[in-house]
This record gives sequence, structure tokens and C-alpha cells, in this order.
Amino acid sequence: MNIFVLNCGSSSLKFQIIETDLEMINNDADKMLAKGIIERVGSQAIITFQAVGKEPLKQATPLRDHRAALNYVIKWITEPETQIQGINSLDDIHAVGHRCVHGAERFTKSVKIDKEVIAGIEDCIDIAPLHNPANLKGIYAARELFGPSIPQVAIFDTSFHSTMPETSYLYAIPYQLYRRFKIRKYGFHGTSHRYIAYRYRKLTGKEREDTNIITLHLGNGSSACAIQKGCSIDTSMGMTPLEGLMMGTRCGDIDPTVIDYLMHKEGTSLDEVFSALNKRSGVLGISGLTNDMRDLLDEMEIHQDRRAILAIDMFCNKVKKYIGAYLAGMNGCDAICFAGGIGENAVEIRRRICANLTFLGIDLDEELNKNAFGGKEMLISKPESRIQIYVIPTNEELILARDTLRVVLNVPRIW
Repeated sequence: MNIFVLNCGSSSLKFQIIETDLEMINNDADKMLAKGIIERVGSQAIITFQAVGKEPLKQATPLRDHRAALNYVIKWITEPETQIQGINSLDDIHAVGHRCVHGAERFTKSVKIDKEVIAGIEDCIDIAPLHNPANLKGIYAARELFGPSIPQVAIFDTSFHSTMPETSYLYAIPYQLYRRFKIRKYGFHGTSHRYIAYRYRKLTGKEREDTNIITLHLGNGSSACAIQKGCSIDTSMGMTPLEGLMMGTRCGDIDPTVIDYLMHKEGTSLDEVFSALNKRSGVLGISGLTNDMRDLLDEMEIHQDRRAILAIDMFCNKVKKYIGAYLAGMNGCDAICFAGGIGENAVEIRRRICANLTFLGIDLDEELNKNAFGGKEMLISKPESRIQIYVIPTNEELILARDTLRVVLNVPRIW
């Protein structure tokens, strides 16, 4: 079955076409046939498409909305000169899987999209105003352009964390506020944390019930997750992705009184303060230079820029604090797994996070760590390390495709 995986942001559209079936899943033989991204939807869009084995297509063209962007993708994948293996027309796309950020308490697993599901996603807009509207744009466009005969599935970032106990997901605010408005921690990056746990089991031969690990998805958006017996029992992001680790432009954990204080001192609105916390904080806010960790590492190495070093140190220290907290909450774990653009490639960041943690049984092998980048999946801890350290490049699209297949076939998820 050829699955079209769609991930729509506010001004972007990412896609992959993945061939998969139950036998391919069991043998890890799924095939990615094509991928692409359209950025700056709504203006002069930047387009990068690639069919496997072919040269990438890079161009710019005006695309007014997500429907126009998706229509552009469909035309490309069905053009004879594109030559995607096994794809000659829309009839060769058998299902569409949509990444949806927030499913709140309503959606704890992936579901086939119908009017009721769309209404449920719309109901979650209040708690995910930056993400769910963009996800819905992709759903509306796909239902119109692919037609009613192609099944479509919603896969939620929050669903993996629905196993968290009350002690993890509740905030220490009046309980009736949770009862009335569902104010609680939901967590995000669920498809990534789930994939990392799956690959860890494959690498070690462990069963789900024996999987006790800490996963670190570190990128422009970052989150940590405590996984015990294969289930998420705590995660760093909260009701929104603003809580938790320091990120590229997000502040992470902060005293909520700061918001009121800034409004009075700066004479700004609530929206302006939240814009600053979401878009101008994190490593960008501290460094004053960039939200790109690669550039900050260059500034540190070449110019010894004080604020670049400060931003890097703060980022690593925040991750360390969560590792310590989760080890305490889990009574130890078997492995720490790095993923995401930073986690998979930033050798120095992994070194700093793991430094001085040997008393906890975390002992990084410096040479192995230096060789872990560019998509390599490998163990980077010393043989004597009580807690193993892995780099596991994430693959959220594969989770989306496999869940789509299982929902369409009505087959229970087994991992």
C-alpha cells in the first residue's frame, strides 16, 4: 500500500510517499518513494521535491494557500517525467496520513478521519491555536483533492503521552480548572519518541514491557520523555510546546509571574509577551545571534563568543536537569537515546549533556560520539556504562505511514 504522509505547518507543507504493508513492517522493509517540502506557502513558495533515485527538483513559484500547495504536489507526483516507482496516477495512492499536533484527551490513538474527527480537531484549536488550524488546512485540502474514495487518517503527537499518570500530567492548580477546561500537560513529539523507543527495542531485542529509557528529541523544538515498560510516563512539553526544555526560539520552563511582570514593565499585550516567549527566546534570545545550534557551535569554536557559549551551556544544563529528574522518577533506566537534528548530529552538545554524569552510570565514549552524525544509528557509551547511550535518528513519517496502514486495515497497533 502506498501511503501519502502529509504534515502541514502554518506556512509549510511536508510530504512523503511510503510503500508499506504488514509484512514490510514486520521486516522493516518499508520503502520511501518520494519526499518534499514547500515553504512560505501564501507567497513566493520555495519548493524542494525528490523521487528516490532521481535528482531533486528545486524551484520557486507563488502558491496562495495549502490547497494550491497540495495541488502542486499532486501534479508533480503524477507527471510521467517524475517517475516515482509504482506511482502513475492518484489511483496508486491508497491512503493519506495526516500529522496532527493536538488531540487533547479526545484522541488517544490514530483514527480514520470523518466529520466527527474533524469536529474534534477543531474543538482542540483553543489549546493548539498555532498548530491545529494548519493541520486542518491540510485535511480539508486532501479530502477535496484526493476525493472521498481514498481513506485518510489522523495521527496525533499527543496520543503517545496519553499513558502518563495523573501525577505527571496534572498541574498544581485548582482541580476544578482541569475538570472544566482540561488544563493539563499533554506533551508533543509523540511520534518521534514512539519511533525512538521502537528502534531501541529492535536494536536491543527487548520486549515492550522491558523498555525503560529516556528519549531526547533535540532540535529547534526539543522535548524529553521518560518511557517505562514501553509507555510514556512523563514528558517535558506541557499543555502547549512552550513548556519544558530550552529550545531554538521557545523559552521552556519559566515562572508564570514573568508574563504579568513584562506586561507591566514593557506596556505590552499578552499576545506580544507570548510572541516573545515563543519566537524570540530560547537559544536565540540568549545568544542574540541565531536559533541554529550549528551556527552557535561555530561561534563558540571560532570566536569564543560569550553569549553563544552561554546559550549552549544553558541548553545542555536544561537537558541534564530533565535526565536527572526522570532517572529519579523511574528509579533508573537502561538507556538514554538522542534524536532530532541536534541530538543526531551535534557531537559537542551530546558530550556536554553527558559530562560529569558518571556517578549516575552515564559514561560516554568520546571516540564513538565523534563518529555519530549524519544519520548514523549507533551506541556511543562505553562498555562499562551502566546506562547505555544511543543515537537513533528519528523517522516520524514512518510512524505516520504505518499507523495509517493499520487504521485502514483495522489492525491493532503492536508497538
